[in-house]
Amino acid sequence: MAFSWSTILLTTLLLLSGLNYLNIKNPARTSATWKLSTSAITTLTAAAYGITILDTMLDRFYIFNPTDLHSLALKAIEHGGNDTRAIVEYIVTELRDDAGVAPYLNHEEEWVFNNAGGAMGAMTILHASVTEYLIVFGTSIGTEGHTGRHTADDYFHILSGTQYAYSPSTNPYAYESYPAGTVHHLRRGEVKQYSMRESCFALEYARGWIPGMLGFGYADTFSSTLDFGTIWATTRITGREMVGNLLRGKF
Repeated sequence: MAFSWSTILLTTLLLLSGLNYLNIKNPARTSATWKLSTSAITTLTAAAYGITILDTMLDRFYIFNPTDLHSLALKAIEHGGNDTRAIVEYIVTELRDDAGVAPYLNHEEEWVFNNAGGAMGAMTILHASVTEYLIVFGTSIGTEGHTGRHTADDYFHILSGTQYAYSPSTNPYAYESYPAGTVHHLRRGEVKQYSMRESCFALEYARGWIPGMLGFGYADTFSSTLDFGTIWATTRITGREMVGNLLRGKF
């Protein structure tokens, strides 16, 4: 999903060529309309260039590290054993004791349903900002769906149960298995089918462009569930945390 200057330039040239062709085919097109069209393309190109520059600077905005989170998850599993609640409480306590991340955490335990890609579970948001989110996601009865194709890297630190994934581009005849203590890394731009066949919970960490992932989280509400109460709760909590962290200087 990364941007490149060559892609931006090629897209701009194609759009300009298309507009020029339409202008030739339709002489009645006014110069004002032509100027408006080219101005819009120029603006979009400038915006894409700005995103490209920011994309190279993402690392400086992160406050979490996948390696550290994996280590924390392993310690929590060792501490809590088969008690998922104890595992999650250990993680939350450790994060709140970390002076580097504590100011940017959501200190309320607010569980909400999450419908995305045909899968359903529940989540509680530990952190949400423009470039990162950290949640506990899972279900006690199993689910299956589409991972989505995202603008961020997504790390599922499995805390209990097993998550399964399938990617025909990797091996069309086999599945991936991620038991407790392992990490399923869904790289930016990749897509898979996934399932949690029974009770399974994960510490999910995403880093990249988080606003670009929100459409995936909203789509099922408007195309299927019509559960506006849940989507409002999700929007309220996510928006509160993102804006709050921006005001604290966390991009």
